[in-house]
Amino acid sequence: MAAHTQDDATLTMAEAQEHFIEVVDRAARGKERVVVTRRGKPVVAVVPAEDARLLEELEDRLDLEEARAALEEWKRSGKDSVPMSAILKEFGIDR
Repeated sequence: MAAHTQDDATLTMAEAQEHFIEVVDRAARGKERVVVTRRGKPVVAVVPAEDARLLEELEDRLDLEEARAALEEWKRSGKDSVPMSAILKEFGIDR
């Protein structure tokens, strides 16, 4: 990867494939995010594991916020709850 500087965190698919171990090291040791492109368009990023964990945590928080909002909306609607067995039956799921 001699053609790339430390600041250059975008590689083509071929470059990333050719220098896979170095790409992983840049992310793991250098805490760099390396974007891999195909035909000039970003398709994937190699990121440090801690970045992936943070992303998952943020997604979990958003899911929780959406679930809380849906529960509040349901409570305000005054609708009765539906038994799980009825939902499973509606979608053709047998237990």
